Amino acid sequence: MRSLFLAPVLLLSSAALADESAVKLVDRPGRDLVEANCIMCHSLDYIPMNSVFLDRKGWEASVAKMMKVMGAPIDEADVPKIVDYLAESYGKKAPPAERPAAAPEAGKVEGGKR
Repeated sequence: MRSLFLAPVLLLSSAALADESAVKLVDRPGRDLVEANCIMCHSLDYIPMNSVFLDRKGWEASVAKMMKVMGAPIDEADVPKIVDYLAESYGKKAPPAERPAAAPEAGKVEGGKR
């Protein structure tokens, strides 16, 4: 009976882990820390999804919330490196060349022509 319950749980969890491999974060110092710490609680796709909203202060607050409210076991010594990575790679002021590609705005065509 117990194995009947565990089989679907194992199948669903392995499928979720397989999908995570599709998320590729910007390759720069700190990425390994971000991947190791953030994936413990949520998918890595939350990072680029939030990048349009958060500047350095926003990322600082987000990491603090993850630790204090959500209980993320992040080492205090790693916090500055994690925030640096997030702010520099996915902050509102990150250079456009380093930010994930965004879909064109509705009604706009590349090159400014319709």
